Amino acid sequence: MRKHVGFFLGTVAGACLTLLVASPQGAHLFAAANAAAHSDNTNTYSQLNLFGEVFEKIKSDYVEKPEDSKLVEGAINGMISSLDPHSRYMNEKGWSEMQETTHGEFGGLGIEVTMEDGFVKVVAPIDDTPASRAGIMSGDVITTIDDDQIQGMTLDQAVNKMKGAPNSSIRLKIIRKDADKPIEVSITREIIRVRPVKYHVEGGDIGYIRITSFNEQTTEGLRKAIADVQKQVPQDKLAGYVVDLRNNPGGLLDQAVSVTSTLMQRGEVVSTRGRNPEETQRFTAHGGDMTKGKPLVVLINGGSASASEIVAGALHDHKRATLIGTRSFGKGSVQTIIPLGTGNGALALTTARYFTPSGHSIQALGIKPDIEVLQDVPDEFKTRSEIISEAKMRGHLAAEGAEQTGSQSYVPPDEKNDKALAAAFNQLRGVTVNADAKNADTKATQKRPVPN
Repeated sequence: MRKHVGFFLGTVAGACLTLLVASPQGAHLFAAANAAAHSDNTNTYSQLNLFGEVFEKIKSDYVEKPEDSKLVEGAINGMISSLDPHSRYMNEKGWSEMQETTHGEFGGLGIEVTMEDGFVKVVAPIDDTPASRAGIMSGDVITTIDDDQIQGMTLDQAVNKMKGAPNSSIRLKIIRKDADKPIEVSITREIIRVRPVKYHVEGGDIGYIRITSFNEQTTEGLRKAIADVQKQVPQDKLAGYVVDLRNNPGGLLDQAVSVTSTLMQRGEVVSTRGRNPEETQRFTAHGGDMTKGKPLVVLINGGSASASEIVAGALHDHKRATLIGTRSFGKGSVQTIIPLGTGNGALALTTARYFTPSGHSIQALGIKPDIEVLQDVPDEFKTRSEIISEAKMRGHLAAEGAEQTGSQSYVPPDEKNDKALAAAFNQLRGVTVNADAKNADTKATQKRPVPN
């Protein structure tokens, strides 16, 4: 029995292997399989012996005496980095900091990042944080932190370096696509208290709900938002809800499931499929639709990843919502958190792919909206019109089909300039929207009606 404990856009997974030998032919097959396994084990032991030999040579002959723990941690990081962009090892400090992040409070700048080609790449800045106020953008590549080159650091080392005491300053050097030269940014750290759900009533008849991340507080925040909207707007006057998942980098799988459960009555939300068929798991909606069947529009873009794609995919497949915006990021893999014992940190290991209720894999494909709306992007933000996608990440899991590159992720700070949001409001108010319009033309009729 193999047992994984904990999850981050993942779940507890297990596998049982049962050996059945029912005939002489089966015995021959078992003997062949046993011989192959023995050969594989012999090769593995040989490779481990090589590792041990190199380890001992470094310990005895390196110019300075190295620390055993640093050598082992470096070896683990090298092994994990050869797998895919999302598997990683966290030492005790990194594991503790990740737990703080999923609780919704941590110290730092307020950016979601990944590692690519030895540099840190910004997936998305978190709303109302020092990073977003300083103009950090999706797709920015961070090369230097306080004059220290990032190349050669692990992702955890770079993230830890960006964290620090509140009110302390940090200097970042970033490379932005199409910029003539690197950009230097000075940012003052803060305690980041991620409020994952923000909302207001728009025009007296629409509940606008923005979900910025999927941490332990997200579902509670969504339920509070819906209840408050219903207090402010009589049911017969409420046209529906806009759920804005743009530039939401994802988070916890259980929150994605419970958020979806809050928005639809019943049905499958997502399935996860690991290496072995018996590891397949299905997650279904529970708890009922708090919106009472009111029409939904979900906004997505190139920065909508992971848990965001699970929610959007489930609501779309069940014809519970119309998707407006641009193609999503395409992160369709599940990372299981495996604690490694006291003082040893934890492993975030990619253990499965996830699939929408219709059986669609999002991996390196993303989700295409029903109505594509491209935003007018100011010249100074042109590089934000596209974000790095899963398909562009080195070592990513292959797609089940033709891979799709990134899409536009710019969201105007002023709502009056937000074409996708305007299209969503028009949709809910009965103003027809052209499903093929690249510029949010509101004259023609959409292909699929919003469900009631």
